[in-house]
Amino acid sequence: MTQPTAVARTAAEITEDAVVRFRGDRPRRGWRGAVYTATRGWVNPGPGPAEATRQQWLTRIRRPLRGVHRVAVTSIKGGVGKTTVAAGLGLVLAENRGDRVIAVDANPNAGTLADRLTADTTVTMRELLRDVEHTRSLTDLAHFTSLAGRLHVLASEQDPAMSALLQREEYEKVVALLARYYNVVITDSGTGLIHSAMEGTLATADSLVVVGAPTVDGAARASLTLDWLEAEGYREAAADAVVVLSCDRSSKDVDVTRVREHFAARCRAVVEIPFDPHLATGGRIDVERLRRRTRDAFLELAAHVADGFDPGRVPSAPAASGEVPALA
Repeated sequence: MTQPTAVARTAAEITEDAVVRFRGDRPRRGWRGAVYTATRGWVNPGPGPAEATRQQWLTRIRRPLRGVHRVAVTSIKGGVGKTTVAAGLGLVLAENRGDRVIAVDANPNAGTLADRLTADTTVTMRELLRDVEHTRSLTDLAHFTSLAGRLHVLASEQDPAMSALLQREEYEKVVALLARYYNVVITDSGTGLIHSAMEGTLATADSLVVVGAPTVDGAARASLTLDWLEAEGYREAAADAVVVLSCDRSSKDVDVTRVREHFAARCRAVVEIPFDPHLATGGRIDVERLRRRTRDAFLELAAHVADGFDPGRVPSAPAASGEVPALA
């Protein structure tokens, strides 16, 4: 009789989710939460489907991460909400994880990431580059970053004449330094794909978030971004990307379902960020002022990104020829 193969066991297998049969999760919203509160917990209908989904997202977001994970948020087109997506992703990951998360503005054209998060652009990546050799601790780094809640933010150079000089080697030097002190590094890469800093962003990224919009031009440019990535040797990264459709601009005449199916066939996941009056102001982002649907969308995005933290996960395979629904 063949003996079963021995499997190595470790203490990491003993978790609450693995061994506790029923945890009596408390519903916090809706009629379920009202019943639970009114009966002081004697009647517990459990969380509803929406609340259970949120809890699943949070569980994925909080998954352990060994080392550092670098996320590049990119698009070949400007004005589609890329900076908003990078900011929202950073805020949600920082708020719901116990490790350190930093958002970096690598936009060569006076980026607005810090404006949307902290409104502090007095110290930028350029100053950090000048002192990078003498920055040897998180305390040293704090002189060059600002805080939006638990999210650390590194601003881009605001003088266009200076920011345009950011080279791939300089960006990689900064990211290598940040990787020694932060677990998640999110880069708002700016518009376009061929500037020098973008080369460094793609070369060091562990995962990609490609931003588009549910409009003809917004969707076409996002798909063109994936085409460019595949042509430049990033086929696996493109197939494993998360596409975000920012719905600040939309039209009832656009078949959003068809747009979503197109990207679902090309990438690992598609997330829609709904229109939100707070985001539409273009000012500082306060998560508490976002609509529930918007907060849920950022939670879903963060969960998909955090799925990439698992070192044992097999990246998605590129779609075979003929499987991708055409946009036109």
